Amino acid sequence: MRCLKVVGVIALFLCAIAVASEKNLGIHDVAKVSFAASVRVGTTLIPAGDYTMRHTMEGQDHVMTFARVGKKDVYKVKCTLVPLDHKAAQDTQLIVTSGNEHVLRELQFRGDTAKHVF
Repeated sequence: MRCLKVVGVIALFLCAIAVASEKNLGIHDVAKVSFAASVRVGTTLIPAGDYTMRHTMEGQDHVMTFARVGKKDVYKVKCTLVPLDHKAAQDTQLIVTSGNEHVLRELQFRGDTAKHVF
């Protein structure tokens, strides 16, 4: 019984470390984003609309998953986290025009201490 308690305490400690290290990224895991027009994110073209965005890790890669609200459309794009000097004051999107396309370069969300760069 004592051994079981020790194993339980160790498991709890390891879970706490895992959660703490995940939060050290300085970003929200889930956010909402809307695009008024289709945007290219990396090599992926994402149609205009409202999306739930999730930041996940796939091995060492940072991956943004855009799930269209009310639809089954899901788009995955690799991103890079770039630390900010201070917490973001508001949500921002940096979209540039390249030819006839709108290209999303950066996303940052209010309260985050890092931005997503594509």
